[in-house]
Amino acid sequence: MLSKPILAVTMGDPAGIGPEICVRAWQRMDHNACIPLFIGDVYPMQAAMRLFSVPETALHVVQDVSGIVDAPDVLNLYPVGAVSEGDYALGQVSAAAGHAAFEYVRTAIDLAMKDLVDGTVTAPLNKEALHLAGHNFAGHTEIYAHFTGCSKYAMMLAQDDFRLIHVSTHVSLREACDRVKKDRVLEVIELAHQACQAIGIEHPRVGVAGLNPHCGEGGLFGREEIDEIRPAVELAQQKGILADGPIPPDTIFSKMRGGLYDICVAMYHDQGHIPIKLIGFVYDPVLQKWQSVDGVNITLGLPIVRVSVDHGTAFDIAGKGVASPASMLSAIDYALKMALTRRNQNV
Repeated sequence: MLSKPILAVTMGDPAGIGPEICVRAWQRMDHNACIPLFIGDVYPMQAAMRLFSVPETALHVVQDVSGIVDAPDVLNLYPVGAVSEGDYALGQVSAAAGHAAFEYVRTAIDLAMKDLVDGTVTAPLNKEALHLAGHNFAGHTEIYAHFTGCSKYAMMLAQDDFRLIHVSTHVSLREACDRVKKDRVLEVIELAHQACQAIGIEHPRVGVAGLNPHCGEGGLFGREEIDEIRPAVELAQQKGILADGPIPPDTIFSKMRGGLYDICVAMYHDQGHIPIKLIGFVYDPVLQKWQSVDGVNITLGLPIVRVSVDHGTAFDIAGKGVASPASMLSAIDYALKMALTRRNQNV
C-alpha cells in the first residue's frame, strides 16, 4: 500500500447524482490526507467531469491498485466495465444502471477484503433499479453483510458530533417493535461503543432510547422498556460501557445535541432518521431547493470500513451539476478516521 490511506469510493447508480458528487468531492477534498480510488466506469465519470470543466487528461484509469497515481490533479478510476454510453439514461430507473451500481459495490468490497484499500465509501444506489437487475438486497448494508459474511451489524448515522445507531432499519414498523429484544439491544449498544472508539472517543457515552411514548410510563403504554431495553442497558453497564437509558425518545436526541451523549441507540428506522435529517437536510423555501444535504451512514460490525452518503440518487437533478458534495465529503472524512484507527491498531 501507499503511505496514505486509500479509500475505494463507489460511483453509485450512474443514472443519478453519484458520479457528480464523486467529481465535486475530488475537487474539494484534502488530497494530503488520503487517496480516493473511484470505482465505476469511464463513460459516466467523463460525463460528470465535463459538467465541472475537469480536463479529460485528469482521468487516470487503473486496472490494479498498484497503478494508482498520488497527485491532487489526478482522478484515479478503477473501471468495472458494467455500463457504457447508451446503456442507461440520466434520471431514469433501469436494470442496467442498477446492475452497474451493484457491481461497483461488490468490487469495492472485494478490494477491501483483500486489504488492497483501507476503507470504502459509497455513493447512492436506487433500490428499485437494484431489484430490476435481479439483485434482491434491501440496500448497501445488506450487500456488505452478504459479501463480508457478517451476521451481526447495524447502521449508524452521523452529522458532525450527532450520532445514531439503530436496533432495526428496513422493516415494517410492526416488525420493528417485535425486534426490540434484550440481546439485540445489547448488541447494538456494544456496536455503538466500538464505533465511537473507532473514531477516537476513548470512553463514549451511549444514550439508549425507549420504544414507547414516555418510555411506557411504567408499563401503561407497553413493557418493552421494562422487559427488554433496561435489562440490556444494565448488562452493558456491567461490561464497563457508559450506557444510559431507556430515555424517552422525544428528549434523548436534544440531550445528545446538548453534549450529554456521544451516540444514541434508536429502536427503529424513523426514530433515528428523522432527527439526523432534520439537522443535516436544510430546504430553502424561497429558492425552493435544498440548501444543504449532509450526514453519513456507517455500517458497523463489518470486517472492513464502510461509510456512505445519507441521501438518495436524486434522479430529478441528475446531470444538472447542482448536487451538493457535502455528504460525500463527510463520508470520506469519517472513513478516513476509521481507516487510520484500524491502521494504528495493526501497527
